[in-house]
Amino acid sequence: MLPAEVIAAKRDGQALGPDAIAAFVTGLVTDGEARWSDAQVAALAMAVLLRGMDHAETVALTQAMTASGERLRWAGYGRPVLDKHSSGGLGDKTSLLLAPIVAACGGLVPMISGRGLGHTGGTLDKLEALPGYGVAPSPERLHAVLHTAGCAIVGASERLAPADRRLYAIRDVTATVESLPLITASILSKKLAAGLDALVLDVKVGSGAFMRDAAAAHALAASLVDTARGAGLAAAALVTDMNQVLGRTAGNALEVAECLALLRGEPGDARLVDVTLGLAARLLVLGGLQADETAALAAARQALASGAAAERFAAMVAGLGGPADVLHDAQLATAPVVVAVPAPRDGFVATIDGRALGYAIVELGGGRRRGGDVVDARVGLDEVVALGEARRAGEPLARVHAADAAGAARAVAAVQAAMTLADTAPVVPPWLHERVEGGDA
Repeated sequence: MLPAEVIAAKRDGQALGPDAIAAFVTGLVTDGEARWSDAQVAALAMAVLLRGMDHAETVALTQAMTASGERLRWAGYGRPVLDKHSSGGLGDKTSLLLAPIVAACGGLVPMISGRGLGHTGGTLDKLEALPGYGVAPSPERLHAVLHTAGCAIVGASERLAPADRRLYAIRDVTATVESLPLITASILSKKLAAGLDALVLDVKVGSGAFMRDAAAAHALAASLVDTARGAGLAAAALVTDMNQVLGRTAGNALEVAECLALLRGEPGDARLVDVTLGLAARLLVLGGLQADETAALAAARQALASGAAAERFAAMVAGLGGPADVLHDAQLATAPVVVAVPAPRDGFVATIDGRALGYAIVELGGGRRRGGDVVDARVGLDEVVALGEARRAGEPLARVHAADAAGAARAVAAVQAAMTLADTAPVVPPWLHERVEGGDA
């Protein structure tokens, strides 16, 4: 079909058939007469944003984008291939804990992760705070690490779902990122190409998430689960709260340090542990490694408490070029300036603007304003208060880690502006808003 025919059909509200969708995806990745121009791709993306796609269209688009590149195979491991995807949030470091927990429970976790986007951090940026950690290993090294550790958190190869790479780049500059079918196909095409047996999705909602609205978060969760199942992948989603920092740190090296402490068995933030174990347990059930949620939660908790997950994480880091004894000598760089953020008055922490905190970290150099920016892994926040906690005037709301005093002063003001204190304690939302279940595909 000619590009103009496909664009016109969607512009007029028609459902696109598999042939039309295949022609579009082929046009994203081929040269010559079949190639779609950037203008044509943008026009169809805008038509989809405005007119939407039904379930069959979204599944067809996801499958065609998956087929646009290579599909990974994991024969010979004798383990279910499992993964998690998060829609992103402030201080979201669950991948660093979940991957080794699930590996210790019998799963194979080749986790394809990304970099920071906007006010949220990226898993690859966090891991690159560890000196030498390689996020783009050769296939031989990747397989060697998976055989040893059972998990490997790495970046996507350019050969994985290349149609998504071009489509996303065009969506990013044409105000079409928010399209639900395009978000769904973008996420799932890469996960399907990764050769998974099951996927758990962490859809975050609240002030520190991309999805601030509960209805929008539910719609995304349902779209992801329904489309994954339609494409043959067992999946479930948890809609989790992001109205405060997840854990007590935000910033790459600081988040790694927090995870290492938990892996070593040190006391840590209960909310972070609960979210991680909840996601891991659902994934163990989806992958057939545990019969029910209760048994899966117990297995995940034991993997963390016994040190089995820590051993897997250490083996992964060493195998991918990071510190040889990461649990005890992570070699994380530290910021030269550390300043407490004083509470301006007595009261209970009533609200936290997670987006504002995230952009304060970007301003410190801990995120990117544009592609290609170098991230300063040292900077960020630690000892961040949680909703409902009481503070006296002058007591710390958090500590700022900065490259210089001027940056620290700006961050202190930003953190104070992002938090409100009240005379009475607020009702703190639970970490789990809802489950969107997929079951077996």
